[in-house]
Amino acid sequence: MAGKRKEKMERGRRGRACVVVLGDIGRSPRMQYHALSLANQASLEVDIVAYGGSEPHTSLLANPSIHIYQMKQWPTARQGLPKILQPFMLLLKPLFQFFMLLWYLFVKIPSPDIFIVQNPPSVPTLVAVKWASWFRNSSFVIDWHNFGYTLLGLSLGRNSRFVSLYKWFEKHYGKMADASLCVTKAMQHELAQNWGINATVLYDQPPDFFHPTSLEERHKLFCRLNEHFYDPLGVRDCVSNGTSLLSSQIQNETLFTTEVGSNICLKPNRPALVVSSTSWTPDEDFGILLEAALMYDRRVAAILNEDDSLDEEVIWKEISDGKQCLYPRLLFVITGKGPEKAKYEAKIKTLKLKRVAFRTMWLSADDYPLLLGSADLGVCLHTSSSGLDLPMKVVDMFGCGLPVCAVSYSCIKELVSVDKNGLLFSSSSELADELLTLFKGFPDECDSLKVLKSGALDTGSSSRWVTEWEEHAKPLITEVISRS
Repeated sequence: MAGKRKEKMERGRRGRACVVVLGDIGRSPRMQYHALSLANQASLEVDIVAYGGSEPHTSLLANPSIHIYQMKQWPTARQGLPKILQPFMLLLKPLFQFFMLLWYLFVKIPSPDIFIVQNPPSVPTLVAVKWASWFRNSSFVIDWHNFGYTLLGLSLGRNSRFVSLYKWFEKHYGKMADASLCVTKAMQHELAQNWGINATVLYDQPPDFFHPTSLEERHKLFCRLNEHFYDPLGVRDCVSNGTSLLSSQIQNETLFTTEVGSNICLKPNRPALVVSSTSWTPDEDFGILLEAALMYDRRVAAILNEDDSLDEEVIWKEISDGKQCLYPRLLFVITGKGPEKAKYEAKIKTLKLKRVAFRTMWLSADDYPLLLGSADLGVCLHTSSSGLDLPMKVVDMFGCGLPVCAVSYSCIKELVSVDKNGLLFSSSSELADELLTLFKGFPDECDSLKVLKSGALDTGSSSRWVTEWEEHAKPLITEVISRS
């Protein structure tokens, strides 16, 4: 088989790879980057088999060597479905996904030289891709982002028999791969010691389109998002109570910037922009962020000796009139989609805050890097079900020169260097303290924040996805293809 492949390559035929994601490809950035590298760096034709939903990055859509196959999704349960049928429907879903995968991997796509599959989810993905690799005489590579059984354990409990069965399945089929990639040294060690799997570490690194945003790009982005900024989750807040949206549009002014002639300026009394991206799942406790925001609000009021009875509208009017305080307003922009979004939006509406506001939104793959490059601080609440993976959102933040406050867990220091490019916290009180420290004297006199920003810029510029993939993934993939 290897001789036939070599003969075809010598005739000028490009090799072929298939990237498999049992999820929304637009929300699977690492697999998008794999596809781009396979096409551009390994000179392969690339087929992506995944679900649709969110638009992938334009560089993926514009690449003539990348072909996206969108599978049909399991229909959402209809309202009024009898409870007795619900377990039956839960069993049907993975069967439907399994046969849909088989149809695409066996029939719909051209025969690839290599399959690269994202794990988790493990069921039914690993068995479908393994069977397809047998059927089509292709190599089988797993990219370990996390462990599927630990994610399942969040809802069923680690001691569940079903979780134990899932772990056995994940381990059994994981060992069948021709090669494996993983996201941390801690995961590499776990796979080697307890799973019998040798994996190559491929750290997440930002691609080139994650970079600091210029002032002109910021202004254009803020003009596009202005309507969202002025639309509160509650009745009113410290952001929506200021300059009206209509007035700002007429003056070509945003919440953060203003355009005077050909000059764009940052407003001195603008709020500090804090960004957090999430999939709104149980492994990210946004209650921590809400509590920290409330603590920041109360502690600033105490530091400024404000009477508790002081009406917030008095403060809002002073701010809109141009008054600057030792501590700024904070605008938290939470990006992403997921199951717990509505629950937390309802909680936000009940908070009575004077100097803090929240906005939730979904941004395009092109606007998201611009927002990170325009923000003042990132917050990461990812805790990892296994404790062995790292949050890609932090990698993206560093690529844009954005420092981060992140939840502390076992291997996070493989990514975040405390007091260099970010800070770690274990409670809402610690996060509130960090917000007070970093934003004191904002925007010009916040020296601690400037130090972290400089460190984040250094981290982001030190390595990029292209170089990481060239050094660690390309040799492995080339070897696997050549020996299959």
